[in-house]
Amino acid sequence: MKKIIILLLFSVFSLCSCIGAEYADLRKYRRQCAHNNEAACAKYLFVESWIDVREESFTTNLDKQDWYYWKDRYLDKLQTKEDAYVAIETMLLSLDDPYTRFLTPEEVEEQNMDIAAELSGIGVVIGNTDGKITIEDTIENSPAAKSGLKFGDIIVKIDGNSVSGYDLKRVAGLIRGKKGTAVELLILRNNQSITKKIVRDTIKIKSVTFKELDKDIAYIKLSTFMSQTASAEFAEALTKALKYKALVIDLRGNNGGLLQNAAYISNMLLKEGNIVSIHKKNNKTETIKVQHIGADFDKPIVVLTNGMSASAGEIFAAALQENGRASLVGEKTYGKGLIQRIVPLPLNTAMNVTIAKYLTPQGHDINKNGIQPDYEVKLTADDIKAGVDTQLNKAIEILKAEY
Repeated sequence: MKKIIILLLFSVFSLCSCIGAEYADLRKYRRQCAHNNEAACAKYLFVESWIDVREESFTTNLDKQDWYYWKDRYLDKLQTKEDAYVAIETMLLSLDDPYTRFLTPEEVEEQNMDIAAELSGIGVVIGNTDGKITIEDTIENSPAAKSGLKFGDIIVKIDGNSVSGYDLKRVAGLIRGKKGTAVELLILRNNQSITKKIVRDTIKIKSVTFKELDKDIAYIKLSTFMSQTASAEFAEALTKALKYKALVIDLRGNNGGLLQNAAYISNMLLKEGNIVSIHKKNNKTETIKVQHIGADFDKPIVVLTNGMSASAGEIFAAALQENGRASLVGEKTYGKGLIQRIVPLPLNTAMNVTIAKYLTPQGHDINKNGIQPDYEVKLTADDIKAGVDTQLNKAIEILKAEY
């Protein structure tokens, strides 16, 4: 027994020594980096990211491997920041988690613009319908709106180059650009090709748009939960909706954002129950309960969803659906049940690290599964071409039967 105790103490001592050595390395490289030592800066960045992932990542693949392998493999070889970028990205790929990712300074700036609700571009919302890049909306008073771009327009080329096979992120990157520069779009509308040359400008992104569908039904489009203004914008729109008999909340194309926005907006519409439960590393669980705030909107609600409704959007949709507050209409949601934290790193870089998974109020894990709507309604390319929103029409039909 005495021998066993000694061995255990030795193991704990060895572990503590390793951990202490890593932080000593971190401090050493940080001091050297402050004197413009490029290799030290690369090592400082790598060690910081290595420690942050080890301490915070919820990803199961972290526990299935020897995380020290990456430190042993790369640390002594790093000479430039580009070396560190490649090493970190390769290390993160081993986690098999598409949501834990390294951000270059340019990508950090882009993410910050999303949070600040401001970017330089033309002010258009795009989606992917049957493999075609389509325009879903334009921001009011934006260059896109002023140029006459419309819902359902299909983007064929950007600056003369075909976008066939491009994903939404790549197309968005081509449309965005410096204020004052122009982008040329070739679009297809009713089988006619139209060319639009549009000058980019600074776009204040509105997370929420409000309109009246008819004298009885209000409509709120919630485009993202990322913006720091999303909750305030929704509260303003909900105040306008109070005089109506029913409400449509459109989450189509909303790929998520900040958890606190999803929770705060859910609290505006729920009076009791749970919003979401969060399961963190080391079996720590936190349940976010309803704390009703804002105006009392107790009228029927329908929420519209599609395959691009994800993450924080799914937290919100599930909270309303499973607490019996709203019916969901449209298509099954994306299925992202993981939560990330933005981790600032040296050299103006950052990581988005998966730190938890969430379960819906009724305990469902929707990751890779999505949320099934109460009324499944497809929106086809032919519907979009004809300007017919079958999902919205179904929502109106449901609501009129309820009030």
